[in-house]
Amino acid sequence: MDFNIRMNISSTDNDMKQEPTLTQEWDKVFPQGGLTKKNRSAQIIRTSIVGIAANILLAAFKAVVGILASSVAIVMDAVNNLSDALSSVITIIGTKLSQRPADREHPFGFGRIEYFSAIIIAVIVLSAGITSLIESVKKVFDPTEPEYTTVTLVVIVVAIVVKLVLGRYVKKKGEQLSSDALIASGSDALFDAFITLSTLVSAGIMLLWHVSLDGILGALISLIIIKAGIEMLASPVNELLGSRISPKLLKEIKGEVLDFEGVHGVFDIILHNYGPDVLIGSLHVNVYDTMNAHEIHGLTRSISEQMFERHGIIMTVGIYAVATGANKRADLQNAVMQTLAKHQDVTQVHGFYYFEPDNRVSVDVVPDISVHDEHTFRHQLEEELKTVLPDMNITIVIDHNYSNEVI
Repeated sequence: MDFNIRMNISSTDNDMKQEPTLTQEWDKVFPQGGLTKKNRSAQIIRTSIVGIAANILLAAFKAVVGILASSVAIVMDAVNNLSDALSSVITIIGTKLSQRPADREHPFGFGRIEYFSAIIIAVIVLSAGITSLIESVKKVFDPTEPEYTTVTLVVIVVAIVVKLVLGRYVKKKGEQLSSDALIASGSDALFDAFITLSTLVSAGIMLLWHVSLDGILGALISLIIIKAGIEMLASPVNELLGSRISPKLLKEIKGEVLDFEGVHGVFDIILHNYGPDVLIGSLHVNVYDTMNAHEIHGLTRSISEQMFERHGIIMTVGIYAVATGANKRADLQNAVMQTLAKHQDVTQVHGFYYFEPDNRVSVDVVPDISVHDEHTFRHQLEEELKTVLPDMNITIVIDHNYSNEVI
């Protein structure tokens, strides 16, 4: 366990201003020809345009076939395909709005608008699933014998192929570009394909065995769509609420920071997401108290620059100074750390500081997840320390594990 003292030193001073050129600086993170913020937005818009074009062409095909076959149902299905393009339109609008530069009221930019786009599309998918379920249940209790012709079967097959290809393409691009809106839009197209496929399966069963399963198959697929819609809704909502840092990124950050000479521990890693391409966070590092202010400034500056260059993270770096040598501060540090480390409900101890004028020590403690009454727990720890340091004022700061770090 690392011993450390807290100091309020940060590397994000006035000469490291990122805000005025946030988009330009983010683009520098990636090599020429790589995925810059501008390239990412352009690809999202391009993919959405493909979705709109595919739905318009499919709608035109259905409309022509419907008119030639005098089928009102096919013509109405063509109109429905035009409404399917709505999710792609929403994605384009959201992407365009998210590109707006930061202003005084929104200093972190408008990147989170993408999450709202994904939420709207997820709600559309969820609504479609609920509507489909209602109609399918009606068919189960009041079945009607559908009529299938060669023309309708051709339309169904073409619709399935187009929607499957479109859905897989859009969803894959969404995963590559970390776009919840594209993923939701692609999923919407895939669900349309599954619904249409159920119609084709039902038609085949009807033609072969004269049994109508239209309502039952529709209800089953509708339930799958509703479940998926809820999951699609959860992803952007979690991003807006503030989700944990991924274990992979956490491991990379901690490993890279520990590689710096003079760093003897990394703590309190926190990241805030202001869109898929804007990450702002903070962390603390252990250094020996023999380092001077100039050396500390250089170290924190180097860490901040590397975090931005490698991950696009605007990182504030704070310091915990570890007491060294033979002195009262080091003795107090050892006594406090060793006492708290023995407690079964303490998972980590850091941030020790000795306020000599006040005859007071302060330390940060991360409790086990099973601890729910933090006030009582803090009082218990303070009482335990007073038995070791009876003449000392004790301050316990209850810290939390905001990442997926195993400690």
